[in-house]
Amino acid sequence: MHMQRYSSAAIMNLHRNFLARQTPMKTKMVSPFIESKKACDVFINHRGIDTKRTIATLLYDHLSWLNLRPFLDNKNMKPGDKLFDNIDNAIRNCKIGVTVFSPNYCKSYFCLHELALFTESKKKVIPIFCDIKPSELRVVNNGNVPLKDIERFNLALEEAKYTVGLTFNSSKGNLSDVVKNASEIVIESLIEMESEQKMIKSSRNTPMAL
Repeated sequence: MHMQRYSSAAIMNLHRNFLARQTPMKTKMVSPFIESKKACDVFINHRGIDTKRTIATLLYDHLSWLNLRPFLDNKNMKPGDKLFDNIDNAIRNCKIGVTVFSPNYCKSYFCLHELALFTESKKKVIPIFCDIKPSELRVVNNGNVPLKDIERFNLALEEAKYTVGLTFNSSKGNLSDVVKNASEIVIESLIEMESEQKMIKSSRNTPMAL
């Protein structure tokens, strides 16, 4: 399957548009916890023990540098925040999701819940398969996962298996390359979404011919 790519000029134009829409930066640094109250552009779904110190955090930092608003649990949440409330709201209000699949991903109820919520919210998800193949994704149930959730998780995983994504081998690959590629795909997806929204808005405002 072929993934459409945009020119550097188009990507830079989106950067300028995002910069123009942002509130002018103050000299004082703004806490990421304050920024987390805003709707995020990109929600990063990952298994912390596998990828928090590598792909997930590097991707968060790079997207932030591009002036986007990514969501990463340890960056956007503070002690005392309600876990499910904050994460569920962030996913429902985000524009796009990035899921970093890894060997221990499917052992986490939270990871699978987030993935299922992406599917149920009809969010576009960009998969990164890190040290794991799509065919290896399956729910790990030790008897503690309710049947209704197993069904949700299986549906979400099946959809992810047949979604074009990036692959990364941590023993051979270059982290900066996969982060750069993922960021470009995020930007391209946002360009498409913005263009589609403009077309829908334009069609609604166009008077019908008598």
